[in-house]
Amino acid sequence: MTPGRLGEILGLPPIPQGTWAEEALYVSPAALRRGEAPGEMAARLRALPGIADVRVRADGFLEIAVTVPGELVVELTGTVSPDSPASTAPPASPALPDTAVSPWTDAPGTWSNPGFVVKYAHVRAVAVRRWAAELGVGGRFRPESLDGRWDRAVLRLLAEVHGRRASRDPGWAAYTERLALAYHDAFERAAVLPMGDEEPSPLHTARVELARAVRAVLAEGLAALGETAPDRL
Repeated sequence: MTPGRLGEILGLPPIPQGTWAEEALYVSPAALRRGEAPGEMAARLRALPGIADVRVRADGFLEIAVTVPGELVVELTGTVSPDSPASTAPPASPALPDTAVSPWTDAPGTWSNPGFVVKYAHVRAVAVRRWAAELGVGGRFRPESLDGRWDRAVLRLLAEVHGRRASRDPGWAAYTERLALAYHDAFERAAVLPMGDEEPSPLHTARVELARAVRAVLAEGLAALGETAPDRL
């Protein structure tokens, strides 16, 4: 179950909650907004595939736990289904808005510059696919493979993009900075590609697809801020 699909069912994008370290959780006021009994809506949601649990809070909000958080990667990359090849071409970067003004400066090219941090994360995500092709990483994308701590931290932030797209004040700058930092952590702590004589695995394929989703969302945020998403620095 993906945030986009949940948004269609609920009538508004769900809000990711918590760290997702143990449970991939969304919160939604959909029942209250529709004037429905929260318990009845919760019961209907529990019957859907991909839903692990639905709890009703005291304030009437629904807490919705999904079984495979990595499925949202499929939605963000345009892959047709979890059984589609990981080599599908990435979606095109959005066009730059005419009135957007970047909040960042070009220099310095160091970690102290948030703009550099975001652009470097995009460059890394682009490079992952290039390196993966050279190392023969491919096969079918299995979203359930993205179950490690660092992968889940990136997924948690990617899950926010639907709500930000629908918001009058999406806060792209702060959001892309947080996503970039999470991706840098994942890149450095959870091996994306095989090392040494290691054979490519489904986990490598899944992390390449995760990089593809990060690339797409960072490019979208950069475009909204009047920045061109670089492939190299």
